[in-house]
Amino acid sequence: MAAGKSNWQMTRTEKYEIVLRALEPSDIDVLYRWENDAEIWHVSNTFTPYSKYILEKYIENSHLDIYQTRQLRLMIDLRNNETGDLQTLGTIDLFEFDPYHNRAGVGILIGEKTERKKGYAEQALRNFINYCFKTLQLHQVYCNISTNNLSSLRLFKKCGFSVSGKRMEWIRTPATYLDEYMLQLINPSDRKANQ
Repeated sequence: MAAGKSNWQMTRTEKYEIVLRALEPSDIDVLYRWENDAEIWHVSNTFTPYSKYILEKYIENSHLDIYQTRQLRLMIDLRNNETGDLQTLGTIDLFEFDPYHNRAGVGILIGEKTERKKGYAEQALRNFINYCFKTLQLHQVYCNISTNNLSSLRLFKKCGFSVSGKRMEWIRTPATYLDEYMLQLINPSDRKANQ
């Protein structure tokens, strides 16, 4: 394992494993590139670029407790089990954490386009769901996905999320307005306890 990189959760395969880890100062350049990629702004409701200064401050404060910040970002790494090398693939976020209602939103990005559609997002999301339900003991997690984002819809449904609602003409694009689905996943342990 690389020095200074702590594991949050892992999924093992024969040669590789997906590792979720805390932000490190060395992540600044990759975050700067991804956060300023205008092609993906529509997914995260971002409209302006981020400066390195703002990202550095974000990383500096990333150690704060989730109960203070109401959010959590972890980096998604691919580790080669034979060499120990790490490749940072993306991020996974918990946002709008609500400790009273025990719920939070989830978002995921595989920032490296060449690494998309290889199953890494699914492994990372499954690990993160496990962390949310077992460690944070959340009752539910949710996400909002535009109806035309078929790959994200497939990913979240494959990981157990169900569509619970649809917002009409919710997302503005340069050409039109898009509808948006809300998907939810209830903690299976809570469902069993309530039966």
